[in-house]
Amino acid sequence: MWRLPGSRAALRGVRTAVERHTRAEAAAAATETAAGAMERAVVRCVPSEPKLSLSFALADGSHKNMQRDQSEPLGRALSRIATNALKGHAKAAAAKKSRKNRPNASGGVACAGPGPGPGPEPAAACEPVVKLYYREEAVAEDVLNVDAWQDGAVLQIGDVKYKVERNPPAFTELQLPRYIMAGFPVCPKLSLEFGDPASSLFRWYKEAKPGAAEPEGGGPSSLSPSSPSPSWTETGVNERVYTPSNADIGLRLKLHCTPGNGQRLGPSRELESVCPVEAGPGTCTFDHRHLYTKKVTDNSLIRTVSYNLLADTYAQTEFSRSVLYPYCAPYALELDYRQNLIQKELTGYNADLICLQEVDRNVFTDSLVPALEAFGLEGVFRIKQHEGLATFYRKTKFSLLSQHDISFHEALESDPLHKELLEKLVVYPSAQERVLQRSSVLQVSVLQSTKDSSKRLCVANTHLYWHPKGGYIRLIQMAVALAHIRHVSCDLYPGIPVIFCGDFNSTPSTGMYHFVVNGSIPEDHEDWASNGEEERCNMSLSHFFKLKSACGEPAYTNYVGGFHGCLDYIFIDLNALEVEQVIPLPSHEEVTTHQALPSVSHPSDHIALVCDLKWK
Repeated sequence: MWRLPGSRAALRGVRTAVERHTRAEAAAAATETAAGAMERAVVRCVPSEPKLSLSFALADGSHKNMQRDQSEPLGRALSRIATNALKGHAKAAAAKKSRKNRPNASGGVACAGPGPGPGPEPAAACEPVVKLYYREEAVAEDVLNVDAWQDGAVLQIGDVKYKVERNPPAFTELQLPRYIMAGFPVCPKLSLEFGDPASSLFRWYKEAKPGAAEPEGGGPSSLSPSSPSPSWTETGVNERVYTPSNADIGLRLKLHCTPGNGQRLGPSRELESVCPVEAGPGTCTFDHRHLYTKKVTDNSLIRTVSYNLLADTYAQTEFSRSVLYPYCAPYALELDYRQNLIQKELTGYNADLICLQEVDRNVFTDSLVPALEAFGLEGVFRIKQHEGLATFYRKTKFSLLSQHDISFHEALESDPLHKELLEKLVVYPSAQERVLQRSSVLQVSVLQSTKDSSKRLCVANTHLYWHPKGGYIRLIQMAVALAHIRHVSCDLYPGIPVIFCGDFNSTPSTGMYHFVVNGSIPEDHEDWASNGEEERCNMSLSHFFKLKSACGEPAYTNYVGGFHGCLDYIFIDLNALEVEQVIPLPSHEEVTTHQALPSVSHPSDHIALVCDLKWK
């Protein structure tokens, strides 16, 4: 804080006749604040907006937020500030007069001074002098606002001086999750302007347990303005993420955070959790897997995750609760509950690449981005209809060069890459209609190593059509996907290796899987008639990639009451990549502890695939 020389009562405000009666009180109040400390006036001014905002607190305690045209002369803004200051003091004076005329305990009226009769009327207040100084010189009133309000300038309103802070770091959004469980990381959602989370300060508090002794010295008056109230105690954690312990169960949490940008700090904010910390579910299906992924891999490895999260839009239906997952406790299907498990599971893998399917848009922005960003990952999102795909990458290892997402049906109809395939499909009108009705999408991200710019990756992520009889649709979708990936990895970025993750809704016995790993599929394969003779569409397909499933062919990656099978894969380019290790899947006993998935200890009906890959 900047300090003014001289009087300890620098915040007295405008000296009007009204204030003479309470000068001693004002001086005492000023002494209680940091004596002589300069107030702050925060200015937000960005070129893309016509107005700037000015925020400051008047000496009467009221807070002012003003919007002024950037092209307006300074004099008009200062005149408006003077008017606001006068109104504020008039309200303060009226409040004091009202208190003085209030009946006292004996039924009489409090008197302003000694002697009979009313005291003299206070003199009319006048507008305070308002000036803006920069480098100790007054700024001319014809200077435009955009140029006048410089960082480090001093605004004077009467006797009070304010240090101008132009575009300091500030939180534009700050939110704690509604549902908090012991043993699960709490990742606040935050957005900053003119700052970054890595340069910001965080302090976590928890409610003092009932009956706990108050801090030494008694009540709040013994605390400095920045200290927590006696009902909160410090947790000792000064990081963005806090993981409550069992000792926190039943207590609410509070986060005190100060935005920063590496050069300065902005105004602090505090927020409290809505609900107290609740008990966790005990051992989860992924806890044992985390023993293999305690640390981030070195630069020679790429830890990769593919995971269908089970979109909330599908989990929160009566059909899901009563037919698909009747064995799952209803509260365990609630998004607030599942998000805790998803965040803990994903952050515990310490992955470099994470490809997710069935991601609700709000889950991406409100849950996944805050959690994974806090652990060093950045993500991109591609919407499908009600949900979509997300790809996250570790920022210390990769940077995003470009994105090449497509919708299968749009690409098939309009991209010349797929002209030959479309000509084959047109021969079968019923099948063509069904294929073009599907909304499935492909997310393709090109990443570059931050350590070696010659190393690049084409990371593809998809969720193919789900229907059990849609085998021929998945074949055509995969043909479109592989042609598009070839264009990106051969034409746009020649020779870069491919990692292709997703929920392919195809077991290893299907035509889709055969096509991917063998490079071709004959026109007489049974899947061309997967939905009966009417939609049969016989054709031969081929691709030039040499791909294999990095995690092999597990017994299942999807386990629900009526079905279990392997539907998810991480396909890798064998010409450039090899498998270092596959993180073991949960045991059958762990998966079936609560009959099937999802459950109180597992947030999805799918199981994440996790493996460490390395460059050849």
